[in-house]
Amino acid sequence: MARLTINGTVHDIDVAPDVPLLWALRDSLGLTGTKYGCGLSQCGACTVHVDGQAVQACQTYVGDVADAKITTIEGLSGPVADAVMAAWRDQGVSQCGACQPGQIMQAVALLSRTPKPDDAAITGAMNGNLCRCGTYGRIRAAIHAAANRLTQASRG
Repeated sequence: MARLTINGTVHDIDVAPDVPLLWALRDSLGLTGTKYGCGLSQCGACTVHVDGQAVQACQTYVGDVADAKITTIEGLSGPVADAVMAAWRDQGVSQCGACQPGQIMQAVALLSRTPKPDDAAITGAMNGNLCRCGTYGRIRAAIHAAANRLTQASRG
């Protein structure tokens, strides 16, 4: 039995501590917004936040996050998340959608720690998130647009 705090709600789930968080989320809790991509922590499709840090859920074990606050794409909220999701829509980033939850989760983590990233910072942060449709230019533009939106909002 594992007790996890996910999207602000405590869940008791019947899984072993060595079960990847990805499968606990998808199979035990029905939170299917976190996608399976490679299972090797190399594509970023399964990115979630653990205590505000972007991690790959396919290689993060339930037993390692029992005392953490986990956020999935379903629970993502707040000004940074709103700015990123609006920029994603405005820039027409999504095509097939397979990687988008992970891309968005990584972008929110980046902008939460680096409010005005340059191209090198974006490349560094997003490097582990693959997009089979090749929308990298639109992803970069959306991150810049979200950063600008947040800067304008803070100026009031």
